[in-house]
Amino acid sequence: MPALLLDDVSHTFGGRVALDHLTLTARPSQVTALIGLNGAGKTTALRALAGRLRPTRGAVGVLGHDPADLPAHGAVRFGHVVDAPLVYPELTVTENLRCAARLHGLMRQDAASAADAAVGRTGLDPWRHTRANALSTGNRQRLGIAGATLHHPTALILDEPTSALDPQGVVLVRELVRGLADGGAAVLVSSHHLDEVARTADEIVVLHAGRQVGRLEPGGADLEQRFFAMVLAAESVT
Repeated sequence: MPALLLDDVSHTFGGRVALDHLTLTARPSQVTALIGLNGAGKTTALRALAGRLRPTRGAVGVLGHDPADLPAHGAVRFGHVVDAPLVYPELTVTENLRCAARLHGLMRQDAASAADAAVGRTGLDPWRHTRANALSTGNRQRLGIAGATLHHPTALILDEPTSALDPQGVVLVRELVRGLADGGAAVLVSSHHLDEVARTADEIVVLHAGRQVGRLEPGGADLEQRFFAMVLAAESVT
């Protein structure tokens, strides 16, 4: 069974179609990248998986459960950053991470060590005592990713995780994502950065107008060319 599942999912906002009979899976030990132009439906798909919206039709599954009714034993194995990072602005980096660890089911002593380890993995040590509302956009993004991954989830979704990061942050997140997948996690990542996708993903799913229009092999210097050719072909038949 896939750890993350969208099965024939459609969703509309008013009269606009955001997802159109989308079927998508993410399996353990793999990074699946979801790519597409702005408005393709990537974030809507991830919101459905995070339980933030109920699609108009279709089934959504996270670790075998409806994410809108995810039991505790599933929730502690799930991690996600969709839209803005989930951080408490008045708390410091370390305090945020300890809260995240406790919310993910870790005991108090384990939460402290998990927070320290997450600070190191994401390069946040210089800001460990800084309140989140004083962080740069990039460091808030690092903090959100750190909080979503410190419990080593078995299912993880990340929406544009490197969009605000500097080159060092991009490398750190790449290593973090790849390490979780190599350890058995199913990871679904949306991205506009084809070069980064090529370095991280095991498979690439192309979305256009809310539909899956094909898959791409991550390797090769012509990835961008293949992506735009696929989107153009999809546009020509709509």
